[in-house]
Amino acid sequence: MNETAPPSLLIIDDEAAALKSLAHIFRKEGYEVTARQSGLAGLKALEMRAFDVVLTDLMMDRVDGMAILRRVRELHPDSETVVITGHATLKSAVAAMKEGAFHYVAKPYRLDEVRQVVKSALDMVRLKQENRALKRRIEGYQGSVNIITQDLAMQRLLEVARQVAATDCNVLITGESGTGKELMARYVHLHGKRAAGPFVAVNCGALQEELLANELFGHDKGAFTGADREKQGLIEVADGGTLFLDEVTEMSPTMQVKLLRVIQEREFLRVGGTKPIPVDVRIVAATNRDLQEAVNAGRFRSDFYFRLNVVNLVLPPLRERRDDIPLLAYYFLKKHALAMAKPVADIDPKALCLLSDYDFPGNVRELSNMIERGVALAVGPTLETAQLPDVTRAAQVRVLPKAGEAFPTLEDQEEVLIRRALEHTRGNRSQAADMLGIDRVSLWRKIKKYGLA
Repeated sequence: MNETAPPSLLIIDDEAAALKSLAHIFRKEGYEVTARQSGLAGLKALEMRAFDVVLTDLMMDRVDGMAILRRVRELHPDSETVVITGHATLKSAVAAMKEGAFHYVAKPYRLDEVRQVVKSALDMVRLKQENRALKRRIEGYQGSVNIITQDLAMQRLLEVARQVAATDCNVLITGESGTGKELMARYVHLHGKRAAGPFVAVNCGALQEELLANELFGHDKGAFTGADREKQGLIEVADGGTLFLDEVTEMSPTMQVKLLRVIQEREFLRVGGTKPIPVDVRIVAATNRDLQEAVNAGRFRSDFYFRLNVVNLVLPPLRERRDDIPLLAYYFLKKHALAMAKPVADIDPKALCLLSDYDFPGNVRELSNMIERGVALAVGPTLETAQLPDVTRAAQVRVLPKAGEAFPTLEDQEEVLIRRALEHTRGNRSQAADMLGIDRVSLWRKIKKYGLA
């Protein structure tokens, strides 16, 4: 459906008077109407072109409405079909819906009802086409990296990442959990000369030392009981590309020594092997911990640290790039609505305000989870504040409103303060009352008043 062109409607009815009346009505509504007085003529029209909505009589000679339904589904899956007939039986209605009819209207019908049904069908056509376009866009991100930001500091960081990507030096990415460290690692990989090579990620904290060694280095046949064949390790798989070491601080000192040799000598030994295997791999490591502090405490080798920390990309937490919160919220809204096949297309301004003010200790990952939850709970086309977790409402207390916002009432602020106190004390009302400087009975009344029980 072309957004600049009027919506197209094919009307098929073997009653001339009804056909003429419906065609006249929908032309006045702004539709581009094609009218056909038989099912056979309707089929020929469908074979010539697609229509946004097909409005067809069910009972017709030679070619009936069920045949029209099936042909629309075969030729034009984005189109919607509305069946209209004077033979209103439950059996025919069920059959039509099973064949994919959008709606079933019985004669004698009210014109307002037909108008509304066709309009709803047209809305569904638009939604399907938007979702298909969004799906193509999301699929286009596969094999590439889309870091969504309008924050100036983040844009400067991406520029540094692109400059580093053009070299072959090792990179250390640091930042809080959920800030997108692996996404940044892929960004570096795909903007460098190794983009055509493999990107191999390994979580260093997910495996015990022996298992991690086997995963990274592989093993020769007969290296241990059950090693009945040779196995390539992830280092070897990453040859010519990038090896991403996530949670690198969880790696044992012994494993640090082994990887240090890989970086220095550009070769490694498989478990149980005696022949060095040359490898050309770039190392990108990431951690949410303070590596320098780990070095000072003796938990991380300084020589390994310096080999990894050629360039350090520090990802800011989401609370320091609040301009990106609405942008990311709408991105995740489209992504999760598409995944769940739900027509949720907007976020209520109040909900967006709550999200923008929330500190997001879980960062971008937490925002994605919140929006996914909201889409799952949404009952209409808009994500409302009711679908957001209580924590977004409880954490927002501002003495003064932002520019352009209405000044909050004392009751609004009182409710938020009580929510925060109850969360802070894990529901202990006596402690919450002490924090708020009121007695327990007064707190109980306020909890009841605001529906916080």
